[in-house]
Amino acid sequence: MSKLDGNERWKSKMLLTEHQEQYEERNNKTLIGRATSDELTMIRDVIMFPHMLTMSEKSLQEAKRTPNLYKKYFEQFIELVMDRITKDLFALRRELKSRNIKVYDDETADGIIYHRYVCRGYEDKFGIVRETLRSEISFRMARYASSIFNPNPTPPKKE
Repeated sequence: MSKLDGNERWKSKMLLTEHQEQYEERNNKTLIGRATSDELTMIRDVIMFPHMLTMSEKSLQEAKRTPNLYKKYFEQFIELVMDRITKDLFALRRELKSRNIKVYDDETADGIIYHRYVCRGYEDKFGIVRETLRSEISFRMARYASSIFNPNPTPPKKE
């Protein structure tokens, strides 16, 4: 509580809008501080998508090298998956930027991949176990693949 809070004299004074916004930002605790669980999920995804693109690129190069009757279709399929991952990655980066969150390069220690991030002035590390990342990547890749095979899934009927 400041000295002026209880003083009735200051209630009638005018306040510029930019000063009002600064005052509200300073007093609003939700704008400053740690990332929410949704934002941590977004940070995890922005860490995961480049790994998914690298894995897809390796699969694409392998598909190009092998002689196969369906080689052209495998290549097109992998490129479709990579396009969707790239679109999601750009949208996610745009959303993180709008929320004033920056994610920096990684370091690995004892099978855990750490990324440093700054969320509205609060700096912290995000760590994910390599095996957890692998399982999440395989789950996401399966979801991307099924979305290509079945672009408009019909919801199950209720009986």
